[in-house]
Amino acid sequence: MAQRAFIIPFILLLSIVAGMPSEASERPTPDFMLDATTKMQGEFFVATVTGISSAPDLRFKEEHFTMFRQDNGSYRALVPVENMTRPGSYAFLVKKGKWEQKIPVGIEANNLPVQKIWLDKKTNSLKATKEEKAQVKAALRTLSDTKLWSGTFSYPCDGRKSSPFGVKRSYNGAPVSSYHKGLDIAVPRGTPVSSPADGKVVLTGFESNRFHVHGNTVVIDHGQGLTSIYMHLHTISVNEGDMLKKGDTLGTVGSTGISTGPHLHWGTYLYGTSVDPELLVSKEY
Repeated sequence: MAQRAFIIPFILLLSIVAGMPSEASERPTPDFMLDATTKMQGEFFVATVTGISSAPDLRFKEEHFTMFRQDNGSYRALVPVENMTRPGSYAFLVKKGKWEQKIPVGIEANNLPVQKIWLDKKTNSLKATKEEKAQVKAALRTLSDTKLWSGTFSYPCDGRKSSPFGVKRSYNGAPVSSYHKGLDIAVPRGTPVSSPADGKVVLTGFESNRFHVHGNTVVIDHGQGLTSIYMHLHTISVNEGDMLKKGDTLGTVGSTGISTGPHLHWGTYLYGTSVDPELLVSKEY
């Protein structure tokens, strides 16, 4: 009797343990997702990883992209497709420990036209200074963990769109050497320019202080790899370190730097690579 009484509880204990989920089965399986598998030049992919507790290693075109933790516990990156990327087949690769996942993607041509621009001798001779290039590049590559913006972006001022993003450019009849890295809005000098979304001012540059090409310039960090730039301003009314809300005035439209007339050049960047600003106006990310 005593031996039987011992065996029954032991069997009962084994059945309970067998029915309990193991630690491995409770642990979620990582999953990697993209919002699309085809994009055009100048657009961006939304890459998301779920089921992990720390940021994975994300690579596209042999470049590493920091993934940022979201409120729902996932990790996300808005990965830019540079406007001069050769159309064709590519792939994303994400790794974390022994786990990895690969997704093939395609890049398509945006087929934008060539824009011919004629500059006078004085303007054409202007070159960006080393300080100007270094400061703008560093500001546009700002990576901060907190997502400062929410909802869609607004246009920083209302006016005629005189030059779209992405058009290839020929200056004074020379071969195409670059493309337009923003959206130009033609409005009168002195028109207020507002921040299209919440963010932090990370750069103010002035034509009088060696900003020969960009002119009076403001760069805003919106968080998690997204920055924006405002060039050729007449006046600047913010300082580096200022926190801006959507709609706050940052300056006025001008024609400083290399400019053929009063207009705002507005650019948006992901990880230091320019993308079409109107993508952020038309949809929430």
